[in-house]
Amino acid sequence: MNTESKYRQSGQHAYVLHSYPYSESSLIVETFTRENGRVPLVARGARRPKSALRGVLLAFQPIILSWSGRTELRTLLKAEWQGGHEPLQGLAMMCGFYLNELLLRLLPRDDPHERLFDHYRDTIEFLGGGQAFPAGLRRFEKVLLDELGYGVILDREAADGIPIVAERRYVYVAERGPVAADGEAQQKGVELDGQTLIDMQRDDYARASTLQQSKTLMRALINHHLGDRRLHTRQLLLDLQAL
Repeated sequence: MNTESKYRQSGQHAYVLHSYPYSESSLIVETFTRENGRVPLVARGARRPKSALRGVLLAFQPIILSWSGRTELRTLLKAEWQGGHEPLQGLAMMCGFYLNELLLRLLPRDDPHERLFDHYRDTIEFLGGGQAFPAGLRRFEKVLLDELGYGVILDREAADGIPIVAERRYVYVAERGPVAADGEAQQKGVELDGQTLIDMQRDDYARASTLQQSKTLMRALINHHLGDRRLHTRQLLLDLQAL
């Protein structure tokens, strides 16, 4: 992205990922935008009681943003609410915060991912509909890792490309993929059956074993890419319902 395009942007579709106080009257707002990726903004005066921004800079609601600035931290000029999704409540809201924390921890700033943005929007709508939350989270995690260049191999063995067999057991090795458990028992990874891999490829989480094993696999892969960083919302979710 050239310097001029960073200096001023208008009419950018976005979501708020996180915000925190910047001064007595302002906020730092971490946003996820469709065309510019993750962008940090200073929202001046947003903490004032009569600020028009107080009812707009909300999590999980689609907004349109305009900003300016040449430095990494840019200045918010305008924010407009676009009408939106059903408000997330309870467990759905915690799942939404989990998505936001994943983006904050793994997505570099100023790195556009339009497909990921669209999938985030769809997942927020999915959560608001009160549907099966774990399936929505697994789908989002897969797209996120794929967009970051860490695509999850689900349809073939890592070593030779042989198609996955439903009845076989595999060990999924980070940075490599699935290997046959009988031949690679010494490998460190997540053990799971072939049917789970096939189901995940199809985004089908109806089978109880697939739901459980996919959760274990995605948790391990995300932990691998996070390194020493921890996800606070994941622990809250585990405490609530083991998602």
